[in-house]
Amino acid sequence: QVQLVESGGGLVQAGGSLRLSCTASGIDTFSNEMLGWYRQAPGKQREAVALIKRDGSTDYAPAVQGRFTISKDNAKNMVYLQMNSLKPEDTATYYCKITRLTPWGQGTRVTVAS
Repeated sequence: QVQLVESGGGLVQAGGSLRLSCTASGIDTFSNEMLGWYRQAPGKQREAVALIKRDGSTDYAPAVQGRFTISKDNAKNMVYLQMNSLKPEDTATYYCKITRLTPWGQGTRVTVAS
């Protein structure tokens, strides 16, 4: 059973930074997986924020390009999201996911105050 646990969210002022972490367990193919960070703001649909492929190449949503950085540590089964220059519109619950699999974590809440 794959489990994902996100952490690192919190309240931050606009312009600040946060680093989100996600630990995956119950999977031995982590290093070969495409991983993603997603977010869901109140009243909105969940959206992809950043993806990292098995070779380490990355893709970002236009809204976060240049501000967010996704990375992973295959030895620890962890994926990270470094978020800089945060804006109030980044306020959401953030989730990590192994893109080809169904399970979601519980998410970690990010609130950016103006």
